[in-house]
Amino acid sequence: MNENKKLIAVAGPTASGKTALAVQLALHYNGEVVSNDSMQIYKGMEIGTAAPTIEERLGVPHHLVGICSPDTDFSCADFSELGKNCANEIISRGKLPVFCGDTGLYLDAVTSISNYSEGVKNEALREALTREAEELGNEAVHAKLRAVDPEAADAIHPNNVRRVIRAIEIYETTGVPKTEWDRRSKDAVPPFDAKIVVLEFSNRELLYERIDRRVDMMIEAGLEAEAKKLFAEGLISEKSPAYQAIGYKELLPYFAGEETLAEGADRIRQNSRRYAKRQITWFKRYKNAIVIHPDDENGMRDFRDIVDEAIFELNKVL
Repeated sequence: MNENKKLIAVAGPTASGKTALAVQLALHYNGEVVSNDSMQIYKGMEIGTAAPTIEERLGVPHHLVGICSPDTDFSCADFSELGKNCANEIISRGKLPVFCGDTGLYLDAVTSISNYSEGVKNEALREALTREAEELGNEAVHAKLRAVDPEAADAIHPNNVRRVIRAIEIYETTGVPKTEWDRRSKDAVPPFDAKIVVLEFSNRELLYERIDRRVDMMIEAGLEAEAKKLFAEGLISEKSPAYQAIGYKELLPYFAGEETLAEGADRIRQNSRRYAKRQITWFKRYKNAIVIHPDDENGMRDFRDIVDEAIFELNKVL
């Protein structure tokens, strides 16, 4: 690891205030923000993904926001390469990369030497492969593994269906074979000296209230029109990776005349809360992170106090 190759990352669940904090840290440390949000990479989805507006950026350069079409396949492996290249380019200009986003898998892809494929999950794919093994036999699913990861297929017996499916799941989700992840975690050294700040709410209900307000703001900002345009142009469909973004597919019943916009918005709120729970669990894995609580017993803390605490703690380790 090159001790001079430092970066900061601001992590935390959706609607926790990451963007505002990352911008302030970038201003303080002469940095530039790099998004590690798996859906903000798609253009035309600015409202639903809460991509930072020009006003919110406060003149700080932002990278990897709106860089490809929603119907483009973009994997974690793609982000690993782009994210590292972007960080190195920023460092080469004497500035500090400040990663910001709620996709922990993408952040790990840039900063970690651990086998971050361990955290990958695709329940729908897992269930489909399990049914396929039951209907067509273990050998059929094992053949699928051999097509994408022959080394893993040699090492895993066809009757060990759980491990076969897991290896396929890793490849399909990340774009990189399991054996390659195993190699990387064993041979690699950390590419950056990463200091991670995690925003963690003491009062979970306060976070949920912020999520609800954000959805209201998205609706007011024109999420309905944004979603309708993306579906009409075929840029988001069940086959496109952007379909996984919360805030779009939840409106399909409304577009079909089967329910009201308010009902669609409620589903967005519910799914956003569930996603926040998964994010909180993921970021608790960062044992050496600087944990900042944006709230206290009186509610949300003053934003300047949050920024000052983050800078105070970062100054100890940078």
